[in-house]
Amino acid sequence: MTSGSEPVPAADGLARPEGGGLAMTEGGAPAEVTGARAEVQSEVQAKVTGAQAEAPAEAAESESESESEAVPLLVPRDGLPPLVVTADALDAAARLLAAGHGPVAVDAERASGFRYGHRAFLVQFRRRGAGTVLIDPVACPDLSGIDRVLEGTEAVLHAASQDLPCLAEIGYRPQRLFDTELAGRLLGYPRVGLGTLVEAVLGLALEKSHSAADWSTRPLPDDWLLYAALDVEVLVELRDELAQQLEAQGKAEWARQEFAAVLAAGPAPPRIDPWRRTSGIHRVHSRRGLAVVRELWLERDRIARQRDLSPTRVLPDAAIIEAARSLPKGAPDLGRIAGFHGRGARKYTSEWLRAVGRARAEPEPALPESSAQVSDGPPPAHRWQERDPAAATRLTAVRAAVAALADEHGLPTENLLPPDAVRRLAWQPPDPVSPAAVGMNLASHGARPWQVDITEAAISGALLRVIEKASD
Repeated sequence: MTSGSEPVPAADGLARPEGGGLAMTEGGAPAEVTGARAEVQSEVQAKVTGAQAEAPAEAAESESESESEAVPLLVPRDGLPPLVVTADALDAAARLLAAGHGPVAVDAERASGFRYGHRAFLVQFRRRGAGTVLIDPVACPDLSGIDRVLEGTEAVLHAASQDLPCLAEIGYRPQRLFDTELAGRLLGYPRVGLGTLVEAVLGLALEKSHSAADWSTRPLPDDWLLYAALDVEVLVELRDELAQQLEAQGKAEWARQEFAAVLAAGPAPPRIDPWRRTSGIHRVHSRRGLAVVRELWLERDRIARQRDLSPTRVLPDAAIIEAARSLPKGAPDLGRIAGFHGRGARKYTSEWLRAVGRARAEPEPALPESSAQVSDGPPPAHRWQERDPAAATRLTAVRAAVAALADEHGLPTENLLPPDAVRRLAWQPPDPVSPAAVGMNLASHGARPWQVDITEAAISGALLRVIEKASD
């Protein structure tokens, strides 16, 4: 295991043949991948540096074949780097990355299912000429020095919108971005998880067994660090191949605009009534029951924040819903509900009872409404037919036009046009309808220029046909 206070030597950090993990040779490679498997690792290098990716459609057709032929990526080409846990080591890591060249691969590991919030518990960088750097942000919570030396350097992330907020919290805010997941979507790959995309594009198989691990664990096990290092091992190579495909398909400018939009997006605004997202809330049919959900959710959130635990580890959603349906009057009633008698929840029995008591005592006029209040934008689409049948007809027509265009250009409909922009346009279309007016409407709701260029004429035509049919 790695130490929480000392770095792991690259050569012998995995020498645990008896206790699990991989035994390392003097050169830093696992013993079982030397000898007969050395040729496999050489093939990996050849694939990474010289292979040309197949077109997405071809990759989808030969998916089963690619799975059987994928070369396992078992060890970083430079061995496992030491874990950065001191200020001096962090300064050295910054100098190392500054001496590299080209884009920098970046990844962050969180513990969202275990800890409160979405902060990073491990950060990985890799850059040509510098190698891989693993940083413990618990021990080194300020990466502004890394940010300074990488200013202007393109950051390569997979599903960047998930990692950028937690990276910003510790001082790393890239100014240029290449998102490999988003690139895969624009190129029409049917599955865009990192492992799947690496396999389809580079012919390499990544280990994903620790993707749901509790990364707040200290010390971090060696095999977890190996997994984390491999996550950035070929990310720049994947970026290069996808960039070539974007150019070949005429989608490079689309990607540039999408990446810029990801970087420009600020933190998501706080949700209105976040307790309404409790799983199973559709089973609560009374306003009094909704008040119980709200009060228990808020109490759970307070406890979870205080204890730095994921809220569902304090009390499961299912327990909240059952309490809202049965309205327990005391500890015996509460104890009969599964979820409230677990060790973690039982110690807060008095807090749960007070929360339920607040909901039971709330005056009828103050109880929450049965549906969320929408402060901005149209109502949920499934209610349009009842609220405004004409708007429902427009939405169906616009969605059909967008789906046809998405199919024509080989990408998901939600990447061709933001679903929220589609709903807002259909709910309140411009008057009169024209391609230019439709384009202005879409742009005002977040559509990028490339999306407007492709869709404005087709959507305008669809809306005009609806209007003409209604007037007949």
